[in-house]
Order: sequence, then structure tokens, then C-alpha cells
Amino acid sequence: MRHIKRKFRKMTAELLDMPHDVVYDLPRLTMIGDRQLYIENHRGVIHFSNERLRLSLSNGELEVNGSELVIRTIWTEEVFVEGVITNIQFIPK
Repeated sequence: MRHIKRKFRKMTAELLDMPHDVVYDLPRLTMIGDRQLYIENHRGVIHFSNERLRLSLSNGELEVNGSELVIRTIWTEEVFVEGVITNIQFIPK
């Protein structure tokens, strides 16, 4: 059943010329150097400190490690982080 859903989403995305992150509800990461990170399609903040940010995603979690991390902006599904980013890791469910 999961395989059929995946094929249907893929066909829909191609037919309607939609980005895959929208159809599959995937996070979109935009990183500028090692200093700024913009994350879309998150489901909430699990943990935040000046060295680690952990976000809930629809299919797992995203962990951002670094130093001097600061959340500059946060909205329902978007977050903008600044600091020295050293590692980004996806943790599947």
C-alpha cells in the first residue's frame, strides 16, 4: 500500500509540475555558508540550546549542531537559525 501511495504522489507531482517537497511533505533546507540555515516544513522544536537544535519532521527529526546558535525567526512551519553550523543530521522514524 505504501508503494502505491508513493507512486501516486510521484505521478501527481510530475503531472501538476509541483515540487517534490510539497507533495511528499519533505523539509526544505537552505544554507548560506556555515552561518545561516533556513528550514521549511518542520513540525515543531523538540530541543534548542546554543549548540544544538532538534526539530520534528513529518518523517523523523532534524538535528543541527554548532556553536552560538540563535533562532532569528520562527513561524508555524519555518525557522531561521544563525550561528556557526558544523553538522546537520536527519534522524528517520
